[in-house]
Amino acid sequence: MDEMRPSSGAAAHLGLASLFPPGLQAIYGECRRLYPDQANPLQVTAIVKYWLGGPDPLDYISMYRNMGCPGQDVPEHWHYVSLGLSDLYGDNRVHEFTGLEGPSGFGFELTFRLRREAGETAPPTWPAELMQGLARYVFQSENTFCSGDHISWHSPLDNSESRIQHMLLTEDPQMVPVQTPFGLVSFLQIVGVCTEELQAAQQWNGQGILDLLRGVHIAGGPWLITDMRRGETIFDIDPHLQQERVDKGIETDGSNLSGVSAKCAWDDLSRPPEDEDDSRSICIGSQPRRLSDKDTEQIREALRKGLEINSKSVLPPISSQRHSHDRPQQSVGHFQTQQISRSRKDSLESESSAAIVPHELVRTRQLESVHLKFNQESGTLLPLCLRGRLLHGRHFTYKSINGDTAITFVSTGVEGAFATEEHPYAAHGPWLQILLTEEFADQMLADIQDLCTREMSKLPKEYSWPDKKLKISVLPDTVFDSPLQ
Repeated sequence: MDEMRPSSGAAAHLGLASLFPPGLQAIYGECRRLYPDQANPLQVTAIVKYWLGGPDPLDYISMYRNMGCPGQDVPEHWHYVSLGLSDLYGDNRVHEFTGLEGPSGFGFELTFRLRREAGETAPPTWPAELMQGLARYVFQSENTFCSGDHISWHSPLDNSESRIQHMLLTEDPQMVPVQTPFGLVSFLQIVGVCTEELQAAQQWNGQGILDLLRGVHIAGGPWLITDMRRGETIFDIDPHLQQERVDKGIETDGSNLSGVSAKCAWDDLSRPPEDEDDSRSICIGSQPRRLSDKDTEQIREALRKGLEINSKSVLPPISSQRHSHDRPQQSVGHFQTQQISRSRKDSLESESSAAIVPHELVRTRQLESVHLKFNQESGTLLPLCLRGRLLHGRHFTYKSINGDTAITFVSTGVEGAFATEEHPYAAHGPWLQILLTEEFADQMLADIQDLCTREMSKLPKEYSWPDKKLKISVLPDTVFDSPLQ
């Protein structure tokens, strides 16, 4: 359980600096730069630290009163800063020290800006639990975040009746990255958004929606301050934004979302399950086989690297080494409650376009017929997958949140895939790749137009292309919550 208390000076006195771990000192130093008159901010602190077996990964969340910037029409607000996603101690109690040149811990801390209510004298503490929830996801999944990611939360962030039920992530507008003795730490700000804004970020890209929010004062303004009382979306405020900015952006740029954490599964309909290598036993058996580290890292790289606008998209090859700090997005995500991802700053073209070298212990198999299964939220992203990604020569991955199953759709312009035009369905362990030609992608998009609306009719829904030996089912969540799918 957390408690709130004033901090012990946040290492404000240089004479006491030796009492504070070096990573903590570095972040406190950046906070002191912004808040020189708040040397003792209120903090929510984990009573039992994570490294002592406690449930909360963040050792502290500091809470500051920010007076805003009248010249930029930025209102007064509360500013929350996490401590614990980066390496505070440097002794491997939480994070492995990998050197000064790389990231410290996960390479970032979270921040959040909440509009201050009139008469409010102390910061609400619910954002601290929200940040702990995001941190638990990062620690448990080893998926990290980057600017532009979106998080589907499906509940008011403060457990009220607010329309602010999801999140985007962006660089904090005031805090600058700091070099600590244990690596670099950047600051990612949580931005609360409405469902319609999240959907637009999924369909287009997070950075584009963040730019729109910055331009609408009551929706965030230049510092992207979350107002839990906001009752209108940016599209309610300015209806032209959807057609003139979002729709045109999707048509011109495609989508920057390369993958989501999802409720999904797949079956090999070519033959009945016969042995432990069969994909059906992998996907629906009670003891699913796990992806190898190499396969997992490649999916992460596919998610991480697939977001730049490229003339040619490349699935990166399986690496012989695991890059523990190059973890991906998303978004979903990702939570599907989470969109997972890590730095997507590098273009796919910067990666080798060499063919994938399959893990020697798991053979790649060509399949004749497959059945894909998605829950409703995942299913509504299929039009995005086709229109925003494959028809722009890119790829899109669904990574199961219930196990190691993964489904990657690839276009003919993606290099490094093990699915080919001759064998469009190929499996590498529990990872399925499906190659769609532009003609087939156009046909599928026309056939699944009813998935474009979130107000879907009763489930299940089935789509079938017998000539292509492909079947897709959109199923209730309960199907994926049971041991057998």
